[in-house]
Amino acid sequence: MKVLSLISTKGGAGKTTVAANIGGLLADSGLRVLLLDLDSQPTLSSYYALRETREAGSYELISQQLTAPEQVISATAIQHLDLIVSNDRAGHISTLLLHAADGRLRLRNLLPDFQDRYDVLIVDTQGARSVVVEMAFLASDCALCPVPPEMLAARELRRGTLGLFEELEPYRYLGVALPSVKLLLNQVNANRRDTRLIMESLQDSFKADPHVSLCATVIPDRVAYLNAASLGLPVHRVDFTPPPGSHSPCAAEVMRALALELFPEWIDQLSAPTGGNVPSQTSAADRRIIRRD
Repeated sequence: MKVLSLISTKGGAGKTTVAANIGGLLADSGLRVLLLDLDSQPTLSSYYALRETREAGSYELISQQLTAPEQVISATAIQHLDLIVSNDRAGHISTLLLHAADGRLRLRNLLPDFQDRYDVLIVDTQGARSVVVEMAFLASDCALCPVPPEMLAARELRRGTLGLFEELEPYRYLGVALPSVKLLLNQVNANRRDTRLIMESLQDSFKADPHVSLCATVIPDRVAYLNAASLGLPVHRVDFTPPPGSHSPCAAEVMRALALELFPEWIDQLSAPTGGNVPSQTSAADRRIIRRD
C-alpha cells in the first residue's frame, strides 16, 4: 500500500481538491483507495456523497487506534473509494499525540491494519504546522505539497513546510525512512508572466536537495475544478475533453499525468480510459456548466 500525504503549512493551497481528484482518478482506474481526512475543517469528508456512513472517524482511529472497517471506514458513492471522515473539530488529536509514547509515529504504526485492503492511502492535512501534520508526513511514502504560483507562497514553502521536514530528519536514526517531497504548482494562470520565473526559482532552490523535486505536471486555474467539487464528482469525469479552440489540456489529462508521476508503478491501470461513462453520470446541463471554462 502506497501512502501519499497532502501537506502545506499555508491554508488555501488546494490540498483537499488535489486529494479528492487524485483519489477519484485512482479509484476509477480500478485501484482500491482510502482517503483519510485529518483536517479539523473536514472539507474532504464532504467532497463525495457517502453510500455507507460509519459513526467513528479520524478521532477514533488515532485516539483509540480503532481500525475495524465496519466501525471507522465509510464508503463513498465512487466505487473503490473509501473514506475515514474527520470528526475532530476541537483539535483534540494534537493534544493526545503530544502526550502519547508513540506520538508522531501513531499513524505509521496503524498502517499494517489497512495494508491488505487498499492499494493507496491518501491523507489530507490541515494548512498549519502541527503534530498531526508531522505524524502524516512520517507515515508517508511521498509528501505532495501544492504551491500557488506566487513568490510569497514559495517563500512560505521554504520557511514553513520544508522547515518542518528538516526538523524531522532525526527520525532517520530510528529507522524511519522519510518520504520524498514533491512540489506541485497549483491554480496556475498560464497568462501570468511571473509563473515561469516562480517555477525556475523553485527548481533552483531545491536542485541540490535529493529528497525534494518539482512536479512536471502543473494544475491550471480552471473553473472545472470548482464545478466538479460542487457536483461531488472527480474532475476527470466532467472535464474529459479540451474546450473548442483551447490549447491547454483538459482536467482529465492533467490529473492522469499527475497520477502517473506519483504512481508510475501503476502505468497500465492509469493509462486505460477512465472517463468513458461520464455522460451517464453527469447531466447535460451540468456538463454545459462545467464547460464554461
